[in-house]
Amino acid sequence: MKNATKYGWTFVMVLAASFLAVLVYSKYFAKPQIVTVKETPAVRYTGFPGQEGNLPDLTFAAENTVNAVVHIMTQSVRGGWSSGNPWLDFFGYRQEPQVAQGFGSGVIISADGYIVTNNHVVDGAQKIRVVLNDKREFDARLIGGDQTTDLAVLKIDEKGLPYLRYGNSEELRIGEWVLAVGNPFNLTSTVTAGIVSAKARNINISGDRSSIESFIQTDAAVNPGNSGGALVNQRGELVGINTAIASRTGSYSGYSFAIPTTIVHKVVEDLKKYGEVQRALLGVEIIGVDAQVAEEYKLDKIEGVYVANVTEGGAARDAGLKSGDVIMSIAGKKVNSNAELQEVVSQYRPGDEVKVTVKRDKSEKQFTVRLRNKLGDTGIVNDSQIVFGAEFETISDREKSKHGIDRGIMIKKLGSGKFKSAGVPEGFIVTDVNKRPVYDVSDLKRVVSGARGGILIEGIRPDGELAYFVFGAN
Repeated sequence: MKNATKYGWTFVMVLAASFLAVLVYSKYFAKPQIVTVKETPAVRYTGFPGQEGNLPDLTFAAENTVNAVVHIMTQSVRGGWSSGNPWLDFFGYRQEPQVAQGFGSGVIISADGYIVTNNHVVDGAQKIRVVLNDKREFDARLIGGDQTTDLAVLKIDEKGLPYLRYGNSEELRIGEWVLAVGNPFNLTSTVTAGIVSAKARNINISGDRSSIESFIQTDAAVNPGNSGGALVNQRGELVGINTAIASRTGSYSGYSFAIPTTIVHKVVEDLKKYGEVQRALLGVEIIGVDAQVAEEYKLDKIEGVYVANVTEGGAARDAGLKSGDVIMSIAGKKVNSNAELQEVVSQYRPGDEVKVTVKRDKSEKQFTVRLRNKLGDTGIVNDSQIVFGAEFETISDREKSKHGIDRGIMIKKLGSGKFKSAGVPEGFIVTDVNKRPVYDVSDLKRVVSGARGGILIEGIRPDGELAYFVFGAN
């Protein structure tokens, strides 16, 4: 019994000691545990519909395009003049012609060999060579070029060629995928992809107020040699002609610009049919409406295009438009910039009638305007005094007496073409072509139309010095 009592007290003491030890440890040695409950949200990339978003398949468009895009090589002879004295020429008072090479791209637009490219690619070229994607080569002839839109049409003699069909560039949407196909740095059949970044861009690349610019802006890579190449949509339809890049180095640095097919198609048809573009004019001086213009002219909204002046005897004035009107739409198409207005009007010819909606005194009015040409009428323009981009005029008897000649025609204005590329200056008097005398423009045209190979131009510089120039006939 005593042993049982002894063991009982021992058990109680051990239990009490254990309890005391636990109490001391928990108070002075144990560290509290903190339990954190976290909830992880579902995360996905923005801009994609769930987990099933895919980039568009552009292989069909690429395969449909590459065989219709060509490589263009040009050769031109520039400069070259003589003192007119063989003795002085022998001692260096002359300059030999210089041969220049160029390259670019073009787009076949018909099975019988019509090709559209940029005017600056072939401007002044005496020889044009076209290389197809299958490596076949052809000599090309220039059907016509237009400096105002920077477009030109070539022709090669071949049938059954692959070609691109026109798409509607007006249907392009900002953010839509497009392909640029061309020959940058002489690398044939190069395809790059990008999106439409903007439309109706005017970048004043030529510095000429008469230029028509309403570019499609994309971020597809375009480099030297791409000029004249194709911009196509996902269906492989031609929607633009690649023309320029925004760059400080001359190479691609983010944005490129293409001429929309709304402009291209009409220019091409004019050059094929008339040899030059039949440009319709509205007869207004316009200002794009921004916040500053709206405040200055007290306009209630920033929209449309402000009419600063209407040309005396022009189409707009005769139809009833006035200075101070704000043009809202032309032919049912809204215009909110100078570029958009130019693009719409450029699709028409002199004599065409269009509906013009304007805002005047906070109310809208509609007028029917019959568009006119640069001469102020509605007829077909044929610049009979222009040859190879140079505008000629007959010279007076006084000029003939001054220079001791009995014939000649003078270059009044020098536009884009072979005379300019060869270095012939404005004011130059042409007296002979290919050793045949020139009394008027018809003489010049007759000789050059029948020329094969080179053309020798002889005459008198504005400073009275005799000189000659040489360039190719084709």
